[in-house]
Amino acid sequence: MGANGGAISVASGDALVIVDVQNDFLPGGALAVPAGDAVIAPLNAWVARFAGARLPVFATRDWHPADHCSFRERGGPWPPHCIAGSAGAQFAAALVLPADVRVISKAEGRDADAYSGFAGTDLDTQLRRLGAKRLFIGGLATDYCVLNTVRDARALGYAVALLADAIRAVDVAAGDGERAIAQMLALGARAVRLESPGG
Repeated sequence: MGANGGAISVASGDALVIVDVQNDFLPGGALAVPAGDAVIAPLNAWVARFAGARLPVFATRDWHPADHCSFRERGGPWPPHCIAGSAGAQFAAALVLPADVRVISKAEGRDADAYSGFAGTDLDTQLRRLGAKRLFIGGLATDYCVLNTVRDARALGYAVALLADAIRAVDVAAGDGERAIAQMLALGARAVRLESPGG
């Protein structure tokens, strides 16, 4: 259901953006998001809808060097995670990505972090080339990479459908996830859920 209770359909001009569903962010990973694996089943259903409609699917990923600036050893806030080529950086095995998924790697340099899928990448260029106008965004984590990707998408003029059933928060401070959702809705994102397929 949308925020107003209405159904939502996918159509030409839509693109799915899956944010950072990588092993290190899942239970047992180096920077596990609580219940992070709960996003996988709804995301697979969204992927099936987009693939069935022959609409583009993007998947962003952290792809860090071993000495990335976000790591605690370099004064950053996080333990080492999603080191390029490592098992922890791989997409979740249960996430069923289409053969033609477009992978967007971010924060590849040692001295710059990037929470948004748009930061330092060609995501906007690829979306515009495909004629995308509305982005369906879900993944990990609500209060970091999802929030920043949605914020940049809105700033770039995209309509955003936030996949409310396919996001989970780190919640470093209690309530961070709920505050992030409120911010995204205030920016004009529309919360949608799978139980209202629409068409």
